[in-house]
Amino acid sequence: MSFLRVLICIIFPPLAVLDKGCGSVLIVFLLTLAGWVPGVIAALVIVNKR
Repeated sequence: MSFLRVLICIIFPPLAVLDKGCGSVLIVFLLTLAGWVPGVIAALVIVNKR
């Protein structure tokens, strides 16, 4: 996981998971709407998966 990807996860989580599929983007977007911290955590978890 690169530093740039982590930075994008922190600043705008849905943008960081665009290449992971539509479902991931939707989940992270909804979690970001519910609260910024859950969105960031979900984005970091999804980006960290191989």
